[in-house]
Amino acid sequence: MPITLPQTLPAFDVLRNEGVMVMSPERAESQQIRPLRIALLNLMPKKIQTENQFARLIGSTPLQIDFQLIRMTEHLTKNTAAAHMETFYRPFAEVEASGEKFDGLIITGAPIEHLPFEEVTYWQELVRVMDWTQSHVHSTFGVCWGGMAMINHFHGVKKHMLDHKAFGCFRHRNLTPTSPYLRGFSDDFIIPVSRWTEMREAEIAASPGLRTLLGSEEVGPCLVEDEAHRALYIFNHFEYDSDTLKQEYDRDVAAGTPINVPQNYYPEDDPSRPPLNRWRSHAHLLYGNWINEIYQSTPYDLAQIGT
Repeated sequence: MPITLPQTLPAFDVLRNEGVMVMSPERAESQQIRPLRIALLNLMPKKIQTENQFARLIGSTPLQIDFQLIRMTEHLTKNTAAAHMETFYRPFAEVEASGEKFDGLIITGAPIEHLPFEEVTYWQELVRVMDWTQSHVHSTFGVCWGGMAMINHFHGVKKHMLDHKAFGCFRHRNLTPTSPYLRGFSDDFIIPVSRWTEMREAEIAASPGLRTLLGSEEVGPCLVEDEAHRALYIFNHFEYDSDTLKQEYDRDVAAGTPINVPQNYYPEDDPSRPPLNRWRSHAHLLYGNWINEIYQSTPYDLAQIGT
C-alpha cells in the first residue's frame, strides 16, 4: 500500500526513485475504492493446486479481491472433477459474450511446450483471449507457457527447445531495481524453474517496447515488461509450493521418464531430504506489487478499462 506524503517533501522523490510507493495527498483524496476484479485463466492440469497457488499470492495484500476462474471453452480437463469445473469455472466464450471487464488477468502455463503454438488445440481461442485483454483487461500477467504465448503473439518472439529440461531453483538478478514491480526485491534471489523451452534475451531486446526486469545467467530472461500491452511475462514459477518440483520429479521417476534431480532444490541435492522454500518472500513481493500497481492505475469505473 502507498504512503501519502507531500510532493514537496524531499522524501517524496527519494522514496519514489527507490521504488517505494508514494502518493500525494491530492491524489489520495481523489481516489475511489472498490474490490479489484482479478481473473485466472487456468490452463494447468491440476486446477485446484494452481488455484490455491495464485489465490494465496494475490490474496495477501490488504486490498479486497474479487477472484474469478476462467477455462477454455471447448477444452475439457482430465485431471479435475467435472463438478468442480462446472461449479467454479466459466468458459471464456461466456465471459467474452458478457462484455464484462477485469482489472487483472493471469494466464497460467500449460504442459504443452513441445508443441508449436499453432498446433495447440485451443490456440485460436487463446489468440482471442489475448486480443480481448487489450480492450477488457487493465493488466495481464502471462506465466511460463502463458507468458511465452503472449510475447509470441504480440511481438513474434519465438520459443526455443532446450536440449535438456531447465529444472530446479536458479539464482536470478534484479536487472531493474527501480521498477515498481520489483519493490523490496533483493539484488539476487532464487526462483523455481521447470521448462523445456526458453525465450532468448537478444530476441526480446530486439523487440521494441519490451524490457527484461529479471534474468539469470543459467536459464536466461525471467520477467519481461510489455508496457504497450499492459502486460508482464514471467517464464518461471514464483507461485510454486515448496514441494511442487518434488511432485514433478517423483512423477517422472515413477513413470520411468528420464529426469535430472532438480538443481539447488534439495539440501545437498539429496532427494531423500525435504526441500526448503527459498523463494516465498519474493513471490509475495512480485504479485503484491502487481496488485498494487493495478490498484494505483485502474479506473474506478470498470467500463473505462481499455478505452
